[in-house]
Amino acid sequence: MIIYHNPSCSKSRCALAYLKDKNTPFEVRTYLTEPFSKEEFLALLSKLNVPVLAIVRKNELAFKSLLKGKDLSEDEIIDILLENPKLIERPIVEWGANAVVARPLENLIAELEK
Repeated sequence: MIIYHNPSCSKSRCALAYLKDKNTPFEVRTYLTEPFSKEEFLALLSKLNVPVLAIVRKNELAFKSLLKGKDLSEDEIIDILLENPKLIERPIVEWGANAVVARPLENLIAELEK
C-alpha cells in the first residue's frame, strides 16, 4: 500500500494517521518532492478509474490559470498535472489493483472494507 502524501495537507495527514492507527503496512510517497513519472501516473489513474479532471484541485490558483475554461485533451491535462503536482487531489491511497482519493477519509474506509 502506498499513500501519496502532502505533509502540509490536513486531509492527507488524517489519512496517514488512520493507516497508522489500523497498523496497516504502507509506504509514504511525498509526491511533491518525489514526482510521478507519466507511466506511474497513468497506471494510478487507471486504478482510480476516474477521468483526470476528477482528481484536479480546482481551488488552486494554478488551476485557474492553466486549466479552467480551456479545451484541453486528457493527455494535455495529465502533462500539466505532472508539471504542477500541487494540482493533484490528495491524499491518494493505492494498493494492489485499487486506488482511491481519500478525501474525505470515509472514501478510504469504504474502499478498504470492500
